[in-house]
Amino acid sequence: MAFFSGGAPQIATSATNSAEKDVEISDPPSDSISSIAFSPQADYLGVASWDNSVRIYEIGPQGQSQGKAMYQHPGPVLDVCWNADGTKLFSGGADNAARMFDTTTGQSTQVAQHEASVKCVAWVNTPQAGILATGSWDKTVKYWDLRTQAPVATVQLPERCYALDVQYPWLVVGTAERHIKVFDLNNPTVPFKDLMSPLKWQTRTLSCFSLPSGGGYAVGSVEGRVAIHFIDDKNSQGNFSFRCHRRDSVPNSKDQSLIYAVNAMAYHPVQGTLATAGSDGTMHFWDTEARTRLKSFDPTVAPVTSVAFNRTGDLFAYAASYDWSKGHSSMVPGTPNKLMLHKCRDEEVRKRLKK
Repeated sequence: MAFFSGGAPQIATSATNSAEKDVEISDPPSDSISSIAFSPQADYLGVASWDNSVRIYEIGPQGQSQGKAMYQHPGPVLDVCWNADGTKLFSGGADNAARMFDTTTGQSTQVAQHEASVKCVAWVNTPQAGILATGSWDKTVKYWDLRTQAPVATVQLPERCYALDVQYPWLVVGTAERHIKVFDLNNPTVPFKDLMSPLKWQTRTLSCFSLPSGGGYAVGSVEGRVAIHFIDDKNSQGNFSFRCHRRDSVPNSKDQSLIYAVNAMAYHPVQGTLATAGSDGTMHFWDTEARTRLKSFDPTVAPVTSVAFNRTGDLFAYAASYDWSKGHSSMVPGTPNKLMLHKCRDEEVRKRLKK
């Protein structure tokens, strides 16, 4: 039933393609879109917004969409994630709480509480039973067993949580002041590594990866750079960073660049290639192993705030809306809020042979 209607090594460049054929989802949120996530079991897209709502859309094979459900927080919603079987959607927001929507019953309930806004939610699909991890501006990460009301563990962070991602057995947290905490989920309350971001400015987004050579994470910052970092020291030769989401302020002048924040990243579920999105309204697909850009999208009508691949990697969703990078005064009436779908071609996301 529908609840609503409708200095480091540089990466080489490859082809640029237009997003003109991408499909727009009808009935988007009425305020900035903060986070989107595809179900791991079906093409259902969860969408969090500053209008205090969480929406779920069913996406058809040709990009057709239908609103299936919607629920509310008392304040802006900052992040969403699904559990492993796709029956529950979790959301965290400025009401200092995380909520769970059960798709089988259509009911939402509060499942987590913090002392400040919940910036990040992530489902940890452990071999025994899944748990919910929440990261907050109260400088904690909490782990929740949904069968109990109190957190099963609380971890103190050095600063406010800005980004969090999970690739079992690793959970990686990026905080204010550029701190990076890596946790081995076999011992989830003790940091496995305590690092500083390899980038010089504020962390904005983080995404974990798993390769045959080892696990790691990509971290993006407000300076228009992304760093690829392996967790195991034996793979440190694979660590590097690259520039992205920059424009020449003077045509043909590489010395005068306009720099934009990297707002969101996502790894392709099959190929392992990386998508980045920025305040400049552009998106790029990267083969970070070959250090090559595979595709660039033409700028959207607004900054891109969140991106997600579906479970098979043939659909790529992105949200274009105000990202608050210029403060409240730049949020003007009529700022567009768009949810878009791109049908991925194999050559856009397939890894290249290493040179």
